[in-house]
Amino acid sequence: MNLWLIPIIPLVGALVNGVFGRRLPQKFIALIGCGAAGISFSFSLWLAWQFINSSSSGAPFIENYFIWIQSGGFEANFGFYYDHLTLVMTLVVTGVGFLIHIYSVGYMNNKEGFYRFFSYLNLFMFSMLTLVMANNYLLMFAGWESVGLCSYLLISFYFGKRSAASAGKKAFIVNRVGDLGFLLGIILIFWIFGVVDFKSLFYLAGGLSGKVDTGLTAICLLLLLGAVGKSAQVPLHIWLPDAMEGPTPVSALIHAATMVTAGIYLITRSHILFETSPFTMQLVALLGCFTALYAATIALAQKDLKRILAYSTISQLGYMFLACGVGAYATAIFHLMTHAFFKALLFLGAGSVMHALSGEMDIYKMGNLRKYMPYTFYTFLVGSLAIAGAPFLSGFYSKEAILAASLEGPPGNIWLFGVALLTTGLTSLYIFRAVFLTFFGSSRLGSSLAGPPQESTPSIIVPLMLLAFFSVAGGWVTYKGYMGNEALKVFLQPVFSFGTPSAAADKLHSANSQVLVLLSSLAATGLGLLIAYLFFLRFPGWAKKIPGQLGLAYRLISKKYYMDEIFNTLLIRPLQWTSDAILWKALDVGAIDKVVNGTGRGAIMMGSWLRRIQSGNIRSYAVWVTLGAVIWLGYIFYRD
Repeated sequence: MNLWLIPIIPLVGALVNGVFGRRLPQKFIALIGCGAAGISFSFSLWLAWQFINSSSSGAPFIENYFIWIQSGGFEANFGFYYDHLTLVMTLVVTGVGFLIHIYSVGYMNNKEGFYRFFSYLNLFMFSMLTLVMANNYLLMFAGWESVGLCSYLLISFYFGKRSAASAGKKAFIVNRVGDLGFLLGIILIFWIFGVVDFKSLFYLAGGLSGKVDTGLTAICLLLLLGAVGKSAQVPLHIWLPDAMEGPTPVSALIHAATMVTAGIYLITRSHILFETSPFTMQLVALLGCFTALYAATIALAQKDLKRILAYSTISQLGYMFLACGVGAYATAIFHLMTHAFFKALLFLGAGSVMHALSGEMDIYKMGNLRKYMPYTFYTFLVGSLAIAGAPFLSGFYSKEAILAASLEGPPGNIWLFGVALLTTGLTSLYIFRAVFLTFFGSSRLGSSLAGPPQESTPSIIVPLMLLAFFSVAGGWVTYKGYMGNEALKVFLQPVFSFGTPSAAADKLHSANSQVLVLLSSLAATGLGLLIAYLFFLRFPGWAKKIPGQLGLAYRLISKKYYMDEIFNTLLIRPLQWTSDAILWKALDVGAIDKVVNGTGRGAIMMGSWLRRIQSGNIRSYAVWVTLGAVIWLGYIFYRD
């Protein structure tokens, strides 16, 4: 099938722009960058069509190109693995990535580092495609690490800005924690199974379904640690809000279609292993549910529009973890897909606002922008309705399916359903708070603008319109049932068809649960919208009283539960003190330097003393010879 065609084109684009871009006109740089992403998307569509119409009965296509690493009994090929899950992921990555590339042409127009930016974007797509298409865990880890490198380069793109450089380092360092878990998990997989390629591993692990084993649980926990770091779940979520320091297209790419979805992909790809560890599955569900609620509460008090969306991403990723934890893997992938559409739309819409307001992102310094930016407003509104779960939009279908899956699990899952339902209401509240303060009410624009805000250029508006369409139509793959996402579920069945116990969460939901989930979800969404309308549009004075009335609770969420301060106190400052007081002053300066410098000073002193012997005086030499002879004779007589 020539699977290598999908990732190789973005890599070529990255190399061409990276090497020759400095000497190329901007329009050629944009053509190469966007063209590489577009061709990769075209190949993805072509290969998807070939795969769907093949007679392989759902069997994956595997292509090995060469032996990549071989040592003793260990062997890892460089090759790709293409099945129904890979098909969905490649279409999402290349499709949304292509639109973000087009958007970037207008957003980054005439900005310094234009060629470097598109080189990084293409490299990011190559890395993510390598990650989702790899046919073994080691190659997946290579793509995983390359995605981390690209995120560092793009988040700190404005490296002359201290906050951007710090945000890039923070993302890189925090992700190393999760990456260590992933790497140790791969080592343990080889230790137990003797292989790291998917086909062999899944065959061996398929016979262990329902069996609990300590080694397998350890593998799952280590892989989960990797997923927690990359997909920004508590407590390794702290890097993602600061990633807003990069250009807005970077935020859209990271949050919507690439980096943060890698953790979800890892769990769903490894579902056979996770099914052997009920404890890990419960932990995934609890962690996702807690993260969803935790991040949604923080988003309520943020003033920066992009940070609201950043915490929204963390919350929505929590929903996906919840779906994975209850065994609804197809539902998790469904929400991953719909989220890619509406979250890319929201971030790019925020970038359009930022572009028109000369970089301003404080929603309390906006207002009435719908008058000046109608296209941005209507497309942003579509994305907001989708993420809130408004009926007949993409987010409605995928979120309802997650709620239903959490409700129909074990009896204890009613608490998961309750927390997820509460998060649904909070999502509606925080996103419409942003909509009302940004686009409605009286204008609060500062005097620093040269004139009234202007609508963005077509290269920005057209991707917004296309993403708005997919934010509406992306959920229509559920044409056989609004909640069970049966069409996508049937399509992904060959991937998740090993008959494992938790996979029952992806079954057709009963009529009673459908009605309960539908009514409760609509009530939560409507209540959140109503509260946002009353507090931030109809009676804005009420919102001004919230900080004083909520007191400590408001300070907690506005300060992000002091999570950065906790990390600084418990981890960063002790490490700094250890590095400064012990490793530097005591060990390096106090011990190593003293030994090295003392040796040098001793040699100098000895040389200075011996130099006095070389006086050039014959009588002095005669005295030293005589003295040496006496000492030597004395030693001989004493020895005898």
